[in-house]
Parts: sequence; C-alpha cells; structure tokens
Amino acid sequence: MNYARLISGGGWMLRRLCTAAEDPAKNQNLYRILSALDMTGGSVSQTLDQYIMQGKAIRKLELERCVEQLRKYRRFKHALEIIEWMQMRKVNFSWSNYALQLDLVSKTNGVDAAEIFFNDLPPPAKNKYTYGTLLNCYCKELMKDKALSHFDKLDELGYATCLSFSNMMSLFMRLGEPQKVPNLVADMKRRSIPLSAFTYHVWMNSCASLNDLDGVERVYEEMKTKDKDKICWGTYSNLAAIYVKVKDFEKAEMMLKKLEKLVKPKQRDAYHCLLGLYAGTGNLEEVHKVWNSLKSVSPVTNVSYLFMLNTLRRLNDTEGLTKCFKEWEASCVSYDPRLVTVCVSAYLRQNMLEEAELVFEGASRKSKGPWFRIREMFVLYFLEKRQLDAAVKHLEVALSEVKGDEWRPSPELVGAFLKYYEGETDVDGVDELSKILKAKNFDNSWIQTCITASKSSPEIDERFKEDSQDYQAQEN
Repeated sequence: MNYARLISGGGWMLRRLCTAAEDPAKNQNLYRILSALDMTGGSVSQTLDQYIMQGKAIRKLELERCVEQLRKYRRFKHALEIIEWMQMRKVNFSWSNYALQLDLVSKTNGVDAAEIFFNDLPPPAKNKYTYGTLLNCYCKELMKDKALSHFDKLDELGYATCLSFSNMMSLFMRLGEPQKVPNLVADMKRRSIPLSAFTYHVWMNSCASLNDLDGVERVYEEMKTKDKDKICWGTYSNLAAIYVKVKDFEKAEMMLKKLEKLVKPKQRDAYHCLLGLYAGTGNLEEVHKVWNSLKSVSPVTNVSYLFMLNTLRRLNDTEGLTKCFKEWEASCVSYDPRLVTVCVSAYLRQNMLEEAELVFEGASRKSKGPWFRIREMFVLYFLEKRQLDAAVKHLEVALSEVKGDEWRPSPELVGAFLKYYEGETDVDGVDELSKILKAKNFDNSWIQTCITASKSSPEIDERFKEDSQDYQAQEN
C-alpha cells in the first residue's frame, strides 16, 4: 500500500469528494442506499462510483457518518468496504480512520487479520489510537495473554489511557476475575488518570460480582462526590440492574426514577433499558407507563416494538402483548419477522396454539420470512405435546424452504426428536431422523455431526428463553 499517496491525497476524484459544494437534497439518501445493499445486491465501491457519476458530491464527513451508522447496526463488512474505497480514491486519512479500519478488519476478518494490518501500518499510524484499538480487539476475544502483553507495550510507549484500563477491566470481568478490577482503578488513581463513567460502572459491577453491595454504594458515593458531572442515565441503569439481580426492587425502582429524569426524547436505548429493568422488578404498570412515554416523544421503531414485546412476554402479559403486536402490524413500514417470532413464542409458552398458528399464518402472507426459528418452535412444542406428525410436518416444511446454508436444524431440535423416540417408541430415533433429513438432501456426515452436538443440547423447556443480547446487538 502506498501510504504516502494515501495520506497526501490528490486527483480529480478527491477534489470531487472533498471540495465540491454539497447539496443536502442530493446527498440525503446515500446512507439509505448503502444500508440497503444486503437486499439490493451490488458492491459498496460500485454504488459509490455510480453515485458520483450521477453528478452528486460526497464529502469525507458524510462517508464517515455512513461508516458509523453501518457499524452501529453491525454491518461491518460494508462499513469496511467504504473505508477501503476511501483509500482507493486517495481520501485523506486521519489517525482515527486507521484505528476504525483496524477495528472493522478485526470484526470482519478476525484478530489474526487485524494483527497483520497493524504490523503493516507505517510508523506514524502506530499511535495511541491504533494501539488502543488492537488492545480492544484482544479483550473482546478474551485473549488474555496477548492483551496483557500488548497493554504492557502500550503502557511502555506512554499510550495508557482511561479507555485502555477500562478494556482490561472488562476483560477481567468477562473472565470471571472481578477481584482484579479495584487494583486497576487504584493504578489509574496513582497515575492521576481520570475515571470515565464507564470505568465507574465496571468498578461497581466488580463489587457486585464479589457480593460487596456496600462497595457498590461506596463507588456510587465517590462518583457523586468527585465526578458528579459524569453521572448519566447509564449510571442509574447500571445500579438498577445490580439491585434487580439481588432482588432489592425498592432500591432498583428508586434508581429507575432517577434515570427517567435524565432520559431525553431521542434516547430510545434508555427507554429500552427502563422497559427491561421495570420488567425485572415485576412492575407491569411502570412498563406500560414507560412505553406510552416513549411513544409520545419519539418515533417508535421496529426495535422498540421488539423490546416491548419481549418485555411483555417476560411478564406473561398476553393481553398487552397481543395489543402491542396488532398495533405494530397496523403501522409498520417494514415487516420484521423477529417480532412475529416473539409473539408466537409467547403464545406457545402459554399453550395458546391456535393464536400462535393464526399469527404465523398471517405473517406468512405478508412476508417471506425467514421463518425457520418459528418452525423450530412449533416442532419443539409438538414434540413436548407428543404430537409427532405435526412436529415432522413443520420440520419437513422448514427443510424444503432452505436455500444453501441459510439454516440447519439446531442441536436442540435434534436432541428433542431423539428424546421423543427414546421415550415414546421402540424405533431408532437416529434412523428415523436421518430418513427425514436425507429426503431433503442433507448428507449423512452433517446428520451425524448434528446428532453428536445434540447430546449437549439444552432441555426442551429452555426453548423460549429470551436471548436479550441478540436484541441489544440489533440496537447497538
């Protein structure tokens, strides 16, 4: 890579990108075009070239905003392709651009590729930003030895910051070593490195993990005394979550009331936290109040409906869930299969089979899905009810709809079938399931792999357990 050319810029395309007067009316749809590539097809580079050939100017700042948004919604591959297009077109790179590219390389191609990218950087680009980003990559992947070694090197070069310390704290928390967090905090204080709000939050969580609730409150008091300006809605959310976990609902709701005073209309993620935490206290009335408040101040997205439906499912408020789902269906701009999945799972958990089937039938008419997860839910439900024919029917339909590698029956589903055959019949479950799968062109090697994996699958009763991290990832 010719870094001198990259940094210096030049050429007609660069002038077109960076110096042309921007017409907001022309450029307002660039992100929408790029974000739709998963559905429309085509590459980022072709799309941007065509955009410019149509006489539209693109500023570097606009491209960076597109990268930021795509990254926020975990569209890492397309975000990286924008950065690579900027390089190809010789757009001036800042040091933070290198750090962002390093992060996207790691997320898209793995840590090994990120290390190669980092090692190939010119000396000026190996700075506190890229060193810090590589440390974050190691911490995210729980690569403890590499993280410790890299932190020592980073520290030796004078690049240690609050963020790098916070990354190490998060690593130790995820590795189940919360006792190491206070030592890092003490080290920061000795060096006079200011603590961020996030650092305080991790410190609180380390105390909570050690069952030191007094320590949690001491950290909060220190924050109020020394860094009051860093207290944000996330602080109260963090404290409320700690209190919910120990079932001190009175203190949890006290923190949630403080959170409500700080939340702003466009902070949908704060409202989502309120929904989940009030659900944790079992306070259905407050859940509905927060939901109505959100609808009154901000446009309600599919993601917000998803959080609300999950919350109502968690509280077994079937009536409220039905009302919310119908409200979404009547007003949605884009049909989101995830919301259907939540609704169907809630009905099946309450043994409301007819309602679940009606929702699924209606959704199937409105959208092509994919519906594999819902099919799995029906299979597991019917197996639990000892209705083998109905279970097999849903499995066969799901298998017939598969294109390429987009879906395979989960080990949980395979395990449920084997458990049924073992308990209810004298038939060899492996043979019977193999017949079903091979009839849909699933080869023997994959069948045996799946059957082996099923031996460690969770119990059927866990089939409707909410995976809140997946839903949070969609928002973040």
